[in-house]
Amino acid sequence: MVLSKIQDDFRGRITIEEFRAIYRIITHREEIIEIFNTYSENRKILLENNLVQFLTQEQYTAEMSKTIAFEIIQKYEPIEEVRKARQMSFEGFTRYMDSRECLLFKNECRKVYQDMTHPLNDYFISSSHNTYLVSDQLVGPSDLWGYVSALVKGCRCLEIDCWDGAQNEPVVYHGYTLTSKLLFKTVIQAIHKYAFMTSDYPVVLSLENHCSPAQQEIMADNLQMTFGESLLSDMLADFPDTLPSPEALKFKVLVKNKKIGTLKETHERKGSDKRGDNQDKETGVKKLPGVMLFKKKKVRWSKIALALSDLVIYTKAEKFKSFQHSRLYQQFNENNSIGETQARKLSKLRVHEFIFHTRRFITRIYPKATRADSSNFNPQEFWNIGCQMVALNFQTPGLPMDLQNGKFLDNGGSGYILKPHFLRESESYFNPSNIKESMPITLTIRLISGIQLPLTHSSSNKGDTLVIIEVFGVPNDQMKQQTRVIKKNGELLIYCIELPLAFFFYTYLLFIRQGFSIMSKISYRRVPLFSRMGESLEPASLFVYVWYVR
Repeated sequence: MVLSKIQDDFRGRITIEEFRAIYRIITHREEIIEIFNTYSENRKILLENNLVQFLTQEQYTAEMSKTIAFEIIQKYEPIEEVRKARQMSFEGFTRYMDSRECLLFKNECRKVYQDMTHPLNDYFISSSHNTYLVSDQLVGPSDLWGYVSALVKGCRCLEIDCWDGAQNEPVVYHGYTLTSKLLFKTVIQAIHKYAFMTSDYPVVLSLENHCSPAQQEIMADNLQMTFGESLLSDMLADFPDTLPSPEALKFKVLVKNKKIGTLKETHERKGSDKRGDNQDKETGVKKLPGVMLFKKKKVRWSKIALALSDLVIYTKAEKFKSFQHSRLYQQFNENNSIGETQARKLSKLRVHEFIFHTRRFITRIYPKATRADSSNFNPQEFWNIGCQMVALNFQTPGLPMDLQNGKFLDNGGSGYILKPHFLRESESYFNPSNIKESMPITLTIRLISGIQLPLTHSSSNKGDTLVIIEVFGVPNDQMKQQTRVIKKNGELLIYCIELPLAFFFYTYLLFIRQGFSIMSKISYRRVPLFSRMGESLEPASLFVYVWYVR
């Protein structure tokens, strides 16, 4: 009746009493009333002891005390006299259950909690591909927003395709295509502004360098002038022959590019003029004895300017030849980039060698060239074998980016996730397709209700929804299960998971992203929903009860 009256009212004005009635209709939830009444002695008020009992028995609150219960009452109870009496009304209880504290995602994981002192190769690193593009790979625009949005999402490895531009200004665009161009210096300035807004940990600039030596020197000048002391241009004293840790590289920018000579030679040239008399006047390249400075690339010669080369320290780009070659000759500071097709083939034929390789060297996987529409592959298959930089097209929503976003919600959204021990330790013989030793976990999810679910073009006003749950991890764990159309009754879903690397909920036309290892062990929880485009649909969510046992 109240809603009909509003719709019929031309002016759209309502009284405060009508507003309160509407609010009660919208927020009325039988399942919350049932939980509240279970722990309330008079079905009107929760005493402090009642709240402690609920938090202990249902929410698996570690080290529960009256102090924690008191803090919850003070934070969420709106009625002053009830709050002063250290009690909680139904409205206060509802506010608590709808709060961030009751999200499925653990509050402790919203901050950096992992050990950040391991070497860089021990971490998964949030990485993007063709970061400057915001549409397709052939005719779409290049835009600074690609870099800004990636950094805001916690991305720590950005790709920059560099080409000679007019008036001696290097430009960024997808070469040999009709994508628009950005000035290199403008890109660098945008990155500088947003580099450490979301995360304190190092940013890697992965240069796809097609510039002449002369314009490479301009790139080097731009990098040094823009980033200043933040730009890593020499070895750290404590890490002369090993990769440093994310902690040691806080607020640092690293350049990933080909490099001339060794780190020792770079250190010895520190502070010297890189444009001295020994520079070849025709090519603009330093004459260094015994060093080959060029490589045939299509119809032009690409040479490395010493000024840019000396800015490459721990992230030297080195072409991947074979696992055997890497074992014998690859240096600790050399990184490989491997296309998804080759990487997938190697992961099936030589999985043990691949995992051994990723234990020692940072390995970047990038989408195949035929993905002109900027589509993405499933990153999980490459995380399974320890690849640190699995680069995706951040501008393209869908399952791969939902997995990416869900994974890197962990560890405070820092863009660095410590790899599990079996992908770091040399004595491990882990094979994702053949797990011999594991500690299976049984995960049970009771879907109770959907909260303020948005209607879609294909749905009716009934708002009935079915939920599909998918598990992503090693092949044996990957599964999909769906509920019946949910009306009033909840439904129970049970999974046995051997190796919880990641798991992912997918609801009908809605996405949810969470990580299994960062999920609350047993409790009533709210799962926030996201659109297909990855946008938050708050306050839309699912209300669930979850528990798992080994």
